[in-house]
Amino acid sequence: MREVFGFREFRPGQGEIIASVLAGEDVLAVMPTGRGKSLCYQIPALIRPGLTLVISPLIALMRDQVLALRANGIEAASLSSADSPQDREETWQKLEQGTLRLLYLAPERLAVPGLAEKLGRSGLTMIAVDEAHCVSQWGHDFRPEYLRIRELADAAGRPQIAAFTATADAAARRDIAARLFAGPPSEFVSGFDRPNLHLAVAAKQSAFNQTRDFIKARPGQAGIVYCASRKACEDYAQRLKAEGVDAGAYHAGLDPDTRSRSQDRFVASDSMVMCATVAFGMGVDKPDVRFVVHAALPKSMEAYYQEIGRAGRDGEPADTLLLWSLGDAALRRRQIAESESDESRKAMETRRLGALIAYCEAPSCRRQSLLSYFGDTIEPCGNCDLCDDPPALIDGSVLAQKAMSAIARTGQRFGLEHLIGVLRGVKTDKITARGHDQLPTFGIGEDLSKDQWMSVFRQLFAAGAIDQPIDGYGEWLITERGKEILFGRAPIRLRPPQERRAEKVARMRSSGAQSELSVQDQELFEALRRHRAELARESGKPAYTVFSDRTLIEMARERPRDVVEMGDLFGVGERKLERYADGFLEVVEQHI
Repeated sequence: MREVFGFREFRPGQGEIIASVLAGEDVLAVMPTGRGKSLCYQIPALIRPGLTLVISPLIALMRDQVLALRANGIEAASLSSADSPQDREETWQKLEQGTLRLLYLAPERLAVPGLAEKLGRSGLTMIAVDEAHCVSQWGHDFRPEYLRIRELADAAGRPQIAAFTATADAAARRDIAARLFAGPPSEFVSGFDRPNLHLAVAAKQSAFNQTRDFIKARPGQAGIVYCASRKACEDYAQRLKAEGVDAGAYHAGLDPDTRSRSQDRFVASDSMVMCATVAFGMGVDKPDVRFVVHAALPKSMEAYYQEIGRAGRDGEPADTLLLWSLGDAALRRRQIAESESDESRKAMETRRLGALIAYCEAPSCRRQSLLSYFGDTIEPCGNCDLCDDPPALIDGSVLAQKAMSAIARTGQRFGLEHLIGVLRGVKTDKITARGHDQLPTFGIGEDLSKDQWMSVFRQLFAAGAIDQPIDGYGEWLITERGKEILFGRAPIRLRPPQERRAEKVARMRSSGAQSELSVQDQELFEALRRHRAELARESGKPAYTVFSDRTLIEMARERPRDVVEMGDLFGVGERKLERYADGFLEVVEQHI
């Protein structure tokens, strides 16, 4: 770990998992993104003789990990649909010659005739399964190709299996174990907390403007903006470019070469913003993504957790922002209802979406709400928007009763625009034509603005007091829980209805890693980044394969004077020390 990767100590959970793998045990490990899952199979692969096969659905991630391993002097290769015929031939030759230590394989390659025999002859000792939730039909991203892994293992002589994922509840873990392992594996479930991520959620007002302001507050930082559609990706990228932001678009509708070039540019850049659908991100091994923005509601709590996990994988501070609206929630529910899944699957996905909506309207510590979903409990985190500015909860019973009275008295047949108009006493043609200006509820909420009433309705929806029929036309209904509140049989506490809280979130200070550097150290950090970028351009490799941001930050603070001091820095292994020390020491010397 120290000599090859330049790491001084294990991250939580790594040491125990590596010890179990080295003891020859089958392993199922659930570890949050950024906790260093890959090291748990890479280190055993280097210590023991033989070949380690890594199965991953993330082609770009395989490529990036192979580049990083080779930069550390490790013989690694990949086989996927993205490889050229020449690359594949070279990989097969190395496999036959027995020179590979790690071979990364895309799941669609499991069907290659004779694969098991070739792997068996190459001295296969372990299969590492990345993104192992894909093997479970109870996971959030089931991939049927993963069902071939057990067949491959049986045909290849039953090598050791180590499976890793960032998200798997108890049901998914049981399913993974049954599908992958011959017997019960040693199971490790690390805490799900990513304390370096600042969590924030805001009501969607003008999604692009909110996103733009958030990015502008973080100049020179690399980030991802997740959009709801391909068109939105391209629109956001174009408009951000017009604002002076280095932005690109990525979605499944682009041709493979365009996607590949865009992704390569993002990985190599220190400051690019990628506007993407969820097709992007899982396969990007870029540790220095400093922020993730969701411009639309993700499909579930698991998806949200996975997607914010793209930020801050180097362990340094990073920011997240989720923008959501009731319209987003309705769209997600329709997508679930119209899917081809069976009813039990639809019910599960609906519950997962409901958990995410409740998280969006959490009354206190955002991280507590997120982690409780995964079964973790923590004290208030001090690193989310609700801990930054704790709302003073109020007795919301009267506000809730006014809102639900408007729903009831209009026959539970209207959307929010109409309901809020009734509450605020606005005489629109639609309201007067239906005689709703004569209702007792007409004008009883004129003291609140439209934005404030939207806040009330969002909180009632998140609390399960009101709902929309999936096959309806935008109308709102009162649930059984809502009736308890409406008739005074149950209380409800709400955050005070606020206006445009999103703007406040967008203006938040950046918690980026380099923000804590002194002025002098910041100047050196930028000089080190420029030197790193030059080396990356010359080699045609991503900048982080030279050194991560965390290494450069430590270099800027410690200002090493010689090779010995340079070798003590985080992420500086022997191979990189030999290759890069002189150039970086020269940059440091220029700033002393």
